[in-house]
Amino acid sequence: MFSHQASPVSLRRLMPVAFLAAMLTLTGCVTVPEAIRGTTPTPQDDLVRVMNAPQLYIGQEGRFGGKVVKVTNETDRTRLEIATVPLDDGAVPLMHQPSPGRIIAQISGFVEPSDLKGQWITVVGPITGTEKGHIDKADYTYMVMQVNGYKRWRIVREVSAPMGPPLGPWGWDYRYGSPWGPGYGPAWGAYYGDTRVDTVLVD
Repeated sequence: MFSHQASPVSLRRLMPVAFLAAMLTLTGCVTVPEAIRGTTPTPQDDLVRVMNAPQLYIGQEGRFGGKVVKVTNETDRTRLEIATVPLDDGAVPLMHQPSPGRIIAQISGFVEPSDLKGQWITVVGPITGTEKGHIDKADYTYMVMQVNGYKRWRIVREVSAPMGPPLGPWGWDYRYGSPWGPGYGPAWGAYYGDTRVDTVLVD
């Protein structure tokens, strides 16, 4: 009985295809955590748009995230003042983006302030209106919402390195004209260039 064994060149030709397929699969697997999924397919998440006509959005579900700058415990609820930032497709706050504004998110019951103050969070629930307040000595109008679910995120530091030189259609550096030359494909060769440390939010 004869067995067929793929040649190194054949394997090298398949590697870029497999790599691309894996990346597309990972991209398609982004999901919103159940705690902040909400009850509607697309909760409102554009604070600027909501604040342009807040009365139109009262009762609609909103999902916002950002950094908790203040926690206030009241008799039967906890109020979070959140400096919001845009969210990614998984409802994770994009922590390096500028804030479009602040909101007041109200949670039923008591929440320990030290658990949330200074933390990154995403909240979901109905928009209930606006409220006048102050940031230091400046007058400010907050969007207000009731929180039906929230998710706190962890900050981690990820180390990454850039890929090697430009790749040809089969995964090698086309500038060398050979699949066995320097700069070979991502699954076979080394990374090139300086490493980079990114601060990101994770589940």
